Amino acid sequence: MKLQQAITGAVAALACATAAHAQSAGTFYAATGWFHFSPQSSSDPLQIVSIGGAPVNRPVAGTGASIDQSDTLGLSVGYFITDHLAAELEVGIPPKFNIEGAGSFSQFGKLGSARQWSPALLVKWNFRKPDDKFRPYLGVGVTRVWFTDAQITNSAFQSAVLHGGPTSVSTDRSWAPVFNAGFNYSFNKHWFAGVSVSYIPVSVTADLTTTNVGPFGLTAHTQAKIKLNPIVTFAKIGYAF
Repeated sequence: MKLQQAITGAVAALACATAAHAQSAGTFYAATGWFHFSPQSSSDPLQIVSIGGAPVNRPVAGTGASIDQSDTLGLSVGYFITDHLAAELEVGIPPKFNIEGAGSFSQFGKLGSARQWSPALLVKWNFRKPDDKFRPYLGVGVTRVWFTDAQITNSAFQSAVLHGGPTSVSTDRSWAPVFNAGFNYSFNKHWFAGVSVSYIPVSVTADLTTTNVGPFGLTAHTQAKIKLNPIVTFAKIGYAF
């Protein structure tokens, strides 16, 4: 009898362990996949700030710029605080964006390029039960956005608009909210796949410094503010520990 009870208990424990799901409190998980960035971009007119140290502060009417779409490899790691509440960090290899001319600048086509960094920390509320295979969620969080390798690559634009000299580009850094929705589908207690969509309302200001302007070698400062507001899609496959 005792042996039978022991076997029954072991089988029950094994059944419980098998039924244990990857989306319950205390679970760590990691996922990787494809990030697609689709900026809903617009911009203010190019602003001539100063030439040779003398303030100008004059917008160039009818000008603008936009950012094209980009793809990159993404990674996320997270932890289920409760059966429904999870915290997650999302990062990606910084994607390279092309900067395109808009308005009267559209004649120049591609103006330059830059790489975007935007790691995000999210809190997600997962609906349905922890042992359901399909679980939708809503999330909110914050991201820090900055750019590297920003450069002007269009010599015609540089000559006609930026006074002809070599131009360096710097951008500001900003915090932005992240609004997120998606779902995960579990194949078993470890492996799952999912898709999420995030919206990030954010803008960036680029400062352009052009040297050796004119016969006296002056320095000109111009400025461009671009609203990025990207919609970010993340298709992923993950493993829960």
